[in-house]
Amino acid sequence: MQPINTALCSFGMSGWVFHAPFITTNPGFNFYGVWERTKNLAQEKYPEVKTFRSLEEMLADKNIELVVVNTPSVTHYDFAKQVILAGKHLIVEKPFTPTVAQAKELIALAQEKNVKLSVYQNRRYDSDYKTVKKILDEGWLGNIVDAAIHYDRYVPALSYKVHKETPTPGVGALYDLGSHLIDQALQLFGMPQAVFADITINRPDSKVDDYFDLKLFYPKHRMTLKSSYYVREALPGYIFHGTLGSFIKHKTDVQETDLQANKKPGSSDWGTEPDSQKGLLHTEKDGKIIKEYVQSLQGNYADYYNGIYHAIRNNTAVPVSGEEGMKVIQVIEAAIKSNKEKKVIEL
Repeated sequence: MQPINTALCSFGMSGWVFHAPFITTNPGFNFYGVWERTKNLAQEKYPEVKTFRSLEEMLADKNIELVVVNTPSVTHYDFAKQVILAGKHLIVEKPFTPTVAQAKELIALAQEKNVKLSVYQNRRYDSDYKTVKKILDEGWLGNIVDAAIHYDRYVPALSYKVHKETPTPGVGALYDLGSHLIDQALQLFGMPQAVFADITINRPDSKVDDYFDLKLFYPKHRMTLKSSYYVREALPGYIFHGTLGSFIKHKTDVQETDLQANKKPGSSDWGTEPDSQKGLLHTEKDGKIIKEYVQSLQGNYADYYNGIYHAIRNNTAVPVSGEEGMKVIQVIEAAIKSNKEKKVIEL
């Protein structure tokens, strides 16, 4: 196995929580470098890593094969373009880009330069979402008639990360948390026919949206995607109703919490939820009513990086394509237009 020399564009929370642990525990990767303008945080944790003081310096290093663009969303388009022009494979954090036009340009450029481009959508590998998808794939609910996914928090204070509170393209709850919910909706049901959205600001001093309520219209059902920063007692994250029954599940994936506690991925019980967080299935099969709690599948963000390895070394499809990332932005743009014009937007 030839490890892929990988470099990160930053070593904030995204770098040390969501990327470095999976790069350093996967034999298919070598955590080669990181771009830090003034600090040496990565070297404090990973002494062998090389620190670069500029993106240009990092991209000039011919040993680097893969670059993770995990910088503020407003920079994604510009930095990703530079990575592609340098001939490196790349992972771009969600949201992919602020606009569909930018996403199309990057996808075309990556194809022209023959580099692999993937969008990092780690929530596809959450235990709760994987369990919901399994229930739907196995047909336990019949035809879906109504569905909802929530990503709620109680964080009335503004973020200490200035870039998250500055009203620039690609910033706000819809781009941040909405990217996860929309991606999951598209994975489950494909592109909707139309979108209606209510997007607003609730925190007194906020300048960026911190609440959204999206309605996605499909031929036979509706789907609600909702998030608020003023939810102290969260509702179940997944509420699905079909012609045969219902499945209700809280968002209880443990990986982010464990990673923040510096737990190392790779153990046999990694991504395992507590038994107390099982989802409730109430349905019928063969004329028999079933009401039971369902054991959750294990979550594992490492599966994403396994897919990246095979895409680069074995020329398989990337786990999340640029086209998939672009479709998320297409829905976001439609939602913004809907909120502005107060009407349903056809896709």
